[in-house]
Amino acid sequence: MKVADYVLDRLRQWGVHRVFAYPGDGINGMLGAFERAQGDPEFIQPRHEEMGAFMACAHAKFTGEVGCCMATSGPGAVHLLNGLYDAKLDHQPVVAIVGQQKRISQGAHYQQEIALDNLFSDVSEFVQVCMHPAQVRHVIDRAFKTALTERGVATIIIPEDIQEEKAVPSPPKTHGAVYSSVGWSQPRLLPDEAELRRAADVLNEGRKVAMLVGQGAAHATAEVVEAAEKLGAGVAKALLGREVLPDDLPFVTGPVGLLGSKASDDMLMNCDTLFMIGSSFPYAEWLPDEGSARGVEIDIDGRMIGIRYPMEAHLVGDAKETLKALLPLLETKQDRGWREKIERDVRTWDRVLADRAGQHFDGKINPQAVAHVLSPKLPDGCILTADSGSATNWWARQLKLRAGMRASLSGTLATMGPGVPYAIAAKFAFPDRPVIAFVGDGAFQMNGMNEMITVRRYADRLGGSPPLVFAVFNNQDLNQVTWEQRAMGGFPKFPGSQDIPDIPYARYAELVGLRGIYCEEPDGIGAAWDEALHGSGPVVVEFKVDAEIPPIPPHIMYEQGKKAAKAELKEPEKAGLAVRGFRQKLVEFYEQLPGRDSASR
Repeated sequence: MKVADYVLDRLRQWGVHRVFAYPGDGINGMLGAFERAQGDPEFIQPRHEEMGAFMACAHAKFTGEVGCCMATSGPGAVHLLNGLYDAKLDHQPVVAIVGQQKRISQGAHYQQEIALDNLFSDVSEFVQVCMHPAQVRHVIDRAFKTALTERGVATIIIPEDIQEEKAVPSPPKTHGAVYSSVGWSQPRLLPDEAELRRAADVLNEGRKVAMLVGQGAAHATAEVVEAAEKLGAGVAKALLGREVLPDDLPFVTGPVGLLGSKASDDMLMNCDTLFMIGSSFPYAEWLPDEGSARGVEIDIDGRMIGIRYPMEAHLVGDAKETLKALLPLLETKQDRGWREKIERDVRTWDRVLADRAGQHFDGKINPQAVAHVLSPKLPDGCILTADSGSATNWWARQLKLRAGMRASLSGTLATMGPGVPYAIAAKFAFPDRPVIAFVGDGAFQMNGMNEMITVRRYADRLGGSPPLVFAVFNNQDLNQVTWEQRAMGGFPKFPGSQDIPDIPYARYAELVGLRGIYCEEPDGIGAAWDEALHGSGPVVVEFKVDAEIPPIPPHIMYEQGKKAAKAELKEPEKAGLAVRGFRQKLVEFYEQLPGRDSASR
C-alpha cells in the first residue's frame, strides 16, 4: 500500500465517499490511488478547482458531514481559495488535500513551488505538510477533528514523492511517534445556569419580543417555535437561517436586512427585546437602535457572543440544548397584541410581494414574478440554492419554504459563483430530491456555464427525476452592483463595467446535451416552470427579465435615498426607472390601507 492509498482509506474511515477534485501532476500519486480505490471514495471532477471547493462546502452544508476537495500544487491550490473561504466564513467543516513539489526540489524556486502552508494559513484552522509517511495518519485525523470542532477548513499538504512512498499505517514505537484514531463526537455545550436565569428574566419582562435566527438554530426548529409561542414573538430569519422555520408559520416574518421583509423590519425597529439565536447578522442599521431594546443571545461561539448588539444575557451554547434548558424558565405571555400585529404585518407583506410581482413593464418579465410563480409549485423536500446578485433578493423574499425544504447560499462571503456548484453537490448527496438553483446571468457567465459540462458528464447521476433545475435570470446587467452604485455611490449605471453579453443560455444547455427552456413573456412563466419541474434530466430555464425593477429595501435610509435620486437624474432611462420604482413602492402603501387585511374586514 502506498501513502496515497492509505490517505484514501483513511478518508473512507472518516466517512468521506466523494472527493471534489481536479487533476494535476502534483497529485499524480493520489490519482493512481483513486483508480485503485474503484469508486470509494469517488473522484468527482468539476471544471475548476474553485468549483470543487464550493461543492465541498455545499456537501458540508446539506449533509452535516465533512466536505472534501483536492487540487494539485501551485495554481491548482490557489484556485481552491475562494471556495474554502466560503466554507470558513459560513462555518462549514471542509478538508482540503493539496499536492506539493517533491521534497528534494523544495526551496529551489522550482516550477509551481509556492509556500502552501503560508497560502492556506488564514483560510484554515489547521495546515500541515506531510514530510514523512508515518506522519500521514495523525495529520489526517487531526485535520478532520479540527474541521469538525472548529466548524472550518483544514488543509493537508502532501508532497508528490510522499504520495508514492510505502504507507506506514502504524508508526514505529519510538520517541516522537504519535498514535491517533478515527472518531469525534459533538459536545453538549450549555451556558451557566445563572446566565440562563438572567436571560429568562429579560425575556419574561419584555412586552414586544423579536427573535432573529440564523443557521446555528438549524437543528432547533421545535424549540424555536415553542419559544416564539411562549414569548408571543415573531421570528425573522437571516439568509443562512432560511430553513430553520417554514415560511407558512404565521409569525415568521421572513428575511431581514437590505433584502429583507417590511414585516421583519417593523418588528425589529419596534421591539423592546431582541432575542438572537445562532446568527452573526452584522448590519447594525437593520437592528434596533442601541438602548431601545434589551438583548439576549445564544451562540455556540463565545468569541461572537454580544458583538452585533449589546446583550444583557450571553448564552454560550448549542442552540437546541440551550433552548431546552431555557424554555422551562419562560412564562407564557397572556397579552397577544404584539403577536397579532406581527401576523397582520406578515399578511400585508405577502400581499405586497404578490402585487409587486404582478407588475410587468413594457412587456418584460418582472424578475420577482419568476420566484413568486415558482413558490407554490415548489416540490416537497426540494433543495434551493442561490448565487449572489439581484436574483438573491427574489429568492429570499418571494420563495416560501415549507417544512422539509432545504436552502443555502454563500452567506458571509457573498461571493459570485457558488449557486451552480452548490446545486450539483446537493444533487450528488440527495439524488432523490429536487434541486433548484437561482443564478444571475453574470454568475452563470463567470463559471456556471462551464459546470453545465460537469452536469452533462454526470448526467446518469444528476439526471432523471426529480429534476435538477438551473434558473438563469438574463438581464444583461451585473444588476446588484448597478443598484449598489445608484444607492450607495450616487452615480448612474456605468455600462463599461455593468453590461454583459447576451448569451442564449437555454440553447447553450441544449448544445452540451441538457434540456433548455426559454421564457420571455410574463404569461409564460408558469408553463416554463411546469415544463422544468415535470420533465426528465437536468435543465436550464432562461428567463429574460427586466433589469430596472428595483430591489426596494424594507425602509429607505435618507442618505441612500438621496444618492439614488441623484443617480436617477443622470440615467438615460430615468423616466422608466421612476415609474417602476414609484409603482413598486406604491403597492406597499395601498396594502396598508384600512380594511385590506382579511382578518380585519
